[in-house]
Amino acid sequence: MTRSESLGREHRVRLPAGEVRYFERGTGAPVVFVHGVLTNAELWRKVVPDVAAAGFRCLAPDLPLGSHDLPMRADADLSPAGAADVIADFLEALDLRDVTLVANDTGGALTQILLSRRPEQVGRVVLTPSDCFEYFFPPIFKPLPAIARIPGSMAVLGQLLRFRVLYPLPMLFGWVVKRPLPDDVAQAYLAPLRKSAGVRRDLRKLLRDVHRRHTLAAAEALRTFDRPVLLAWAAEDKLFPIGLAHRLAALLPDAKLVEIADSYTFVSEDQPAVLARHVVEFAGVMAD
Repeated sequence: MTRSESLGREHRVRLPAGEVRYFERGTGAPVVFVHGVLTNAELWRKVVPDVAAAGFRCLAPDLPLGSHDLPMRADADLSPAGAADVIADFLEALDLRDVTLVANDTGGALTQILLSRRPEQVGRVVLTPSDCFEYFFPPIFKPLPAIARIPGSMAVLGQLLRFRVLYPLPMLFGWVVKRPLPDDVAQAYLAPLRKSAGVRRDLRKLLRDVHRRHTLAAAEALRTFDRPVLLAWAAEDKLFPIGLAHRLAALLPDAKLVEIADSYTFVSEDQPAVLARHVVEFAGVMAD
């Protein structure tokens, strides 16, 4: 499937868990974009061009969260901690230092776990609406871990994705985006799970171990995380209420909260120019 040229050139890097595809655009200080479950680097296609044009090296990996084309090693640890290590391994493999991480949704939870385990190469963080505290997953997705423990459940989900009317993704029903996704983007998210048993295996590994204990433990560790964090949160978010952002802001030693209007969870879809401006201003000022 053709991927958005706006993300930049396609590359691959071999990590301990397996090979990861990523896209790179621009030069300068590194900004790494982290997506969530059942999305991939396409989530950032509207944001990367503006951030790269402002003088940053933008890298957007396809993480093994269900919409990746390259299955991981069969023995890879893709629990929440293991998936967080994939991100840390990505930073290490490309020798990225003083990185600005920009994360969304499940990717925000994995970023928080990474910060509690392997924060050495991270200089600053932008969290858009994300799983945190007891919201891992948010209430609408609470059944998913139990479902993922049922043998064959991911294969059934993959087959359901053949039928647009049955897409079990709230992004198509006004939960994570205010405006409909282009069909090619939706297919980029959904096709890998439908087509690949390896991708379904990878997603199942993550989903079956999702539990709030991971994000609650990460939150406790973040009380001593002294690097700057920008919480660029959608004021109207349905999945991750703005109150969660206020709790994070109170917890983190160096945090700033900005509320983004007219957006749901995928701020990069609903308000990409606004998000890009906040990323550029935050990353630039903090780097200076």
